[in-house]
Amino acid sequence: QVQLVESGGGLVQAGGSLRLSCAASGSTFGIISIGWYRQAPGNQRELVAVITNDGRSNYADNVKGRFTISRDNAKNTVYLQMNSLKPEDTAVYHCNLIARRLVGGRNEYWGQGTQVTVSS
Repeated sequence: QVQLVESGGGLVQAGGSLRLSCAASGSTFGIISIGWYRQAPGNQRELVAVITNDGRSNYADNVKGRFTISRDNAKNTVYLQMNSLKPEDTAVYHCNLIARRLVGGRNEYWGQGTQVTVSS
């Protein structure tokens, strides 16, 4: 089992910055990727950014150039630096981890989420 704990959310004015953290604990063997998703009220959950175990990253088009995902392997922690925040970035941000199973297949884990609110 893997536990994911997010932190760093809060209230910020448009144009401001926040850094989210996702700390993974437990059986972190075989991590394939760790990413951030967000869900605003009335909307479906959407991918924000993801980073693979070999360091490749991918971003949603609407955050490219503003958000940066990074990871500290020694701490099993992934960060999402969010700059130039916009009101439309307001959502609950969830951490997601995908890992290989020892017997084949994959496991997927989710954190409980952290609220990000951007005021205009």
